[in-house]
Amino acid sequence: MKWLPVVLACLQLAEGAVRISLKKGLSIRDKMRAAGVLDDFLKHIKYDPVKKYQSSQSSVVREPITNHLDSSYFGEISIGEPPQKFLVLFDTGSSNLWVPSMNCKSPACFNHAKFQPSDSATFTSSGQSHTVSYGSGSLCLADLGSLPLQIQSVTVTQQEFGLSQEEPTQPFYFADFDGILGMAYPSLAVGGMATALEGMLDQDQLSEPVFSFYFSRQPTYEYGGELILGGIDPQLFQGDITWAPVTQKLYWQVALEDFAVGQSVSSWCSQGCQAIVDTGTFLLTVPQEYIESILEALGAQETSYGVSYAVDCSDTQSLPPIAFGIGGARLLLSPSAYVLNSNGYCTLAIEATYLPSQDGQPLWILGDVFLKEYYTIFDMANNRVGFALSA
Repeated sequence: MKWLPVVLACLQLAEGAVRISLKKGLSIRDKMRAAGVLDDFLKHIKYDPVKKYQSSQSSVVREPITNHLDSSYFGEISIGEPPQKFLVLFDTGSSNLWVPSMNCKSPACFNHAKFQPSDSATFTSSGQSHTVSYGSGSLCLADLGSLPLQIQSVTVTQQEFGLSQEEPTQPFYFADFDGILGMAYPSLAVGGMATALEGMLDQDQLSEPVFSFYFSRQPTYEYGGELILGGIDPQLFQGDITWAPVTQKLYWQVALEDFAVGQSVSSWCSQGCQAIVDTGTFLLTVPQEYIESILEALGAQETSYGVSYAVDCSDTQSLPPIAFGIGGARLLLSPSAYVLNSNGYCTLAIEATYLPSQDGQPLWILGDVFLKEYYTIFDMANNRVGFALSA
């Protein structure tokens, strides 16, 4: 599934810059302000997230993640008082928080939890509407407002969020989650809405300005992994952490130094490539201009549907690993990771990148297929992403 958004106006766009409120005090906000974080809450503060985690484990929040059909990962949040519960996809490829509105009449809203404004006495609509277009479809957000947001013990007293007024049948009707909680940079948020992470940092809800994801290689509906807010868990990974600086503060985007199939390193990234680390995209996405070369190298054939690439299941174990050069390290994916086997029908977990490149360099998306192999750390203070082999 593809959730990375392109921002468009629905009815009326709010003017003004992204709102950041970092107050003084002996807190993480004070550290970030001292580092010059007034217009962007993600600046350089030197600290060791592993060491910090070990010294403050009790204040790190774990959010269990559910897996649905091995294609999406989501968890539970509550909004309002009394709390109304929703299942949301925690999406590092977008920045807005939204859930379905009681007024949504689209078929996609019928089989999902819907927000009841009448059950929250303090909810007031801003009267604004916006459209968010993801890779898999667009929806219209209306009745923007703010109410308490709770994720486990994390509570943001007034969190801005949107209510979907219209949702496309594909893919939302078939999704097992109700809405999306975006975790990318504030600059990607529609209409300048404050992100959930901004609220957590502004109200000192995180022990450290970091969050991390663990996706189980053998997920079940009951347990697909964990989102860890405010730290990392060394028990969920092995070996060293490879760090890569964020190259553009929009998505969690890093430089891809090279790409290899087996021992053959391509020249595709000799002039630079970019990769977006996205929990909301399931597959790996490859720049369109390289699809044919990868299919040839892996012996795959385009299916009659034209959107998937088949390989012989009996040959899977003989396929070469593929490797991504990131942060000076070579991050490998074995055939068992990048080949999907559905009852004896095998396809590559690869599709063409559906986003235009922001800087002209070939753009890749490292989705859940990649993230199941690598525990991933999003370091908001140092603007970097960490990768370590999952335990």
